Amino acid sequence: MKKFFRNNGLSVVLAAIFLFTMVGQILTGWHDHNQEQREHGEAAVGLGEYLRSGHFWEATAENWESEFLQMAMFVVLTVMLCQKGSAESKDPDEENDPLDSDPRLARHEPDAPWPVKRGGVALWLYSNSLSTVFVLLFLASFWVHAVGGAKEYSSAQQAHGQPGVTAVQYLGTSRFWFESFQNWQSEFLSLFCMVVFTIFLRQHGSKESKPVAAPHWETGDEQPARVPVQVPVDEEGEPVAQPA
Repeated sequence: MKKFFRNNGLSVVLAAIFLFTMVGQILTGWHDHNQEQREHGEAAVGLGEYLRSGHFWEATAENWESEFLQMAMFVVLTVMLCQKGSAESKDPDEENDPLDSDPRLARHEPDAPWPVKRGGVALWLYSNSLSTVFVLLFLASFWVHAVGGAKEYSSAQQAHGQPGVTAVQYLGTSRFWFESFQNWQSEFLSLFCMVVFTIFLRQHGSKESKPVAAPHWETGDEQPARVPVQVPVDEEGEPVAQPA
């Protein structure tokens, strides 16, 4: 178990945090929704009914949608574009970046994934599988956002004696796009900050940072290891002058 957590600790902790926050969203969203129901003179709903409501799915999907869009765009943009000095970018001065190497040359490697060994369409799909999956997750979340949002929007419309809308009709409302853009802009702002901040700022021990001693102009986080120069120091930590 100790070895398993050592090898998978990052994914385990992230999954646990996701589940904790998801439960928190469900419970607080349920209470918030019922409070709104009572304020409008309507009956409160049970937890099961709330989990089938537009209120829950709209709020959930619009956030997932923005996250998957962010990751899809970041994966694709970092293929084509560089930022000198950023830990999140390939080095624009590196002519033979290992990330751009032809995977077909490794088809005979014993540890190569099976699509690499097979080649052809399987290799092409595998070579673009990360961005493809993120795009598909974005599109799925986008549609769930539209369906859940239409259901919630229709409930509000009908409460005021107006007709409801379908998911396709909801896509044409300013409310849908406001919900989307307010999330999208925050995701791209955070990506911009990550790309630029990692040029000048460091976090010791983090894969998302360059080594603390790396110069600002160095790009990427796969920098060659530096052997520190051993300088004698006194008891107070001050360098000791060396004879000429």
